[in-house]
Amino acid sequence: MSQWRYDVIVIGGGHNGLINAAYLAKAGLKTLVLEKRHTVGGATYSEEVLPGIKFSMFSYLTSLLRPDIIHDLQLAQHGLVILPFATTFTPMPNGDYLLRGPDHDATYRGITRHSKRDAAAYFEFGHRLSQVSHIVKPLLDAIPPSLDDPSPQNQARWDWLSAYLGSLDKEMLYFLHKLMTMSSADLLDEWFESDVLKGTMAASGIIGTLVGPRTPGSAYVLLHHYFGEIDGVYREWGFAKGGTGAISQAIAAAARSFGADIRTKAPVSKVILRGGKAVGVALENGDEFYATTVVSALDPRRTFLQLVDTYHLPPELVTDIEQYRFQGSSGKVNMALDGLPTFTALPKGSDHLSGAISISPDVDYLERAYDDAKYGRFSRRPYIDCGIPSLVDPDMTPPGKHIMTCFVQYAPYHLADGSWEEQEAAFGETVIDTLAEYAPDIREHIIYHQVVTPPFIERTTGLSEGNIFAGELALSQLFLFRPTPRWNQYRTPIRNYYQCGSGTHPGGAIMGAPGKLGAQQILQDRTMR
Repeated sequence: MSQWRYDVIVIGGGHNGLINAAYLAKAGLKTLVLEKRHTVGGATYSEEVLPGIKFSMFSYLTSLLRPDIIHDLQLAQHGLVILPFATTFTPMPNGDYLLRGPDHDATYRGITRHSKRDAAAYFEFGHRLSQVSHIVKPLLDAIPPSLDDPSPQNQARWDWLSAYLGSLDKEMLYFLHKLMTMSSADLLDEWFESDVLKGTMAASGIIGTLVGPRTPGSAYVLLHHYFGEIDGVYREWGFAKGGTGAISQAIAAAARSFGADIRTKAPVSKVILRGGKAVGVALENGDEFYATTVVSALDPRRTFLQLVDTYHLPPELVTDIEQYRFQGSSGKVNMALDGLPTFTALPKGSDHLSGAISISPDVDYLERAYDDAKYGRFSRRPYIDCGIPSLVDPDMTPPGKHIMTCFVQYAPYHLADGSWEEQEAAFGETVIDTLAEYAPDIREHIIYHQVVTPPFIERTTGLSEGNIFAGELALSQLFLFRPTPRWNQYRTPIRNYYQCGSGTHPGGAIMGAPGKLGAQQILQDRTMR
């Protein structure tokens, strides 16, 4: 049985675990990352599935990665390149289409084809959401206060929050309240009239969450996807050159440059506790590593209910985590193609295919897709967010070949009838059939396809129930309440045992803030000992 000693051990080499380790190593702590798989990245992972053809297996776009993290960790120097993925093309069942992009005038003309009123309102709506995003950003970058921590440090956080909210423009605060409580459909109805525009925009309110566009609270999920920026451009989305795995590789390189040790094929079986404190971890092979601080970058279920025995935890925390909602609802179909599909709505050229391709013709379409999911079925007419990243990064495929990634809502983890093993093939065929309604030649171009279901995500990455955000982005699981109102500051009830996964504030996607904020809390606590 081997033993090594470190200042900090981070369990899980996903992007948050790597970011946490990088900041701690940069602060001078001897830091070890233990990852169960053969490579780092978690869901932020790329794989060469055929010679010369590389898939972004799970997560596929980036925008929310905090700019300060990119700067602090010098990720550009470690190979991170973000390419623009700026257009959104929505083909319609009647053969028409909606095309939006970075060109203001072209987007205005494109929306005017459907509604002059909507074209006039579109940029004002975007400006309003950008204003609210700026209001919310300081909350994303701050450690939230806890409900029952009597320390002066926690009281200072409450005082800051109260002063900050009190300083906000009342009109913006009112709009933020609406976003937190309304459905995306109701919000968009207040601004727009054209079905295709509302459908495409409402789709941002259902991504990764088992809600429909008419579910209260879905407007916040829509806002969540407006937080992003690339090179100072707000609401811009991009594709990491080399696939999303390149993001994790850049973060890992940064962590190593600061002195962190990263070990793969090192699955942790439990956290070692002595005298009520975390003192190390045991691997499945029996090896033990010791440290003064242990950090879990896994989701809350694994952090609290699997890595430690629950008798070490307050009963109310165990109950809270048992009731914490995962409900994985997303799937993917990744395709290798021998040519570009032809969309009937816009058959010539490829510029409209170099960004997002959204199968979201109207809000009713999305709501009917949700109707299937809430009764335990995958959607028979799903919302699909497609991309052909090889158009913006030709190095992803050999010449003449392309990859197409299709993110799908809904694919509920819990099926009412049968198992995913039985229904996986049918799910994949449903996605391809749906695409064929808009691009009839899609099948003749497919040389390989991979079906990704929530159980597959769970098995591969460890994310409970395959939830891509490590817990739903529901109002009851945000800010003060993520993952629980009394353990929301990256600490746990076990001394020297911390959490920093996407199940903590401010949530999921390739954001990285949980990893950074968790490191800040650890460093603050160490200075107070």
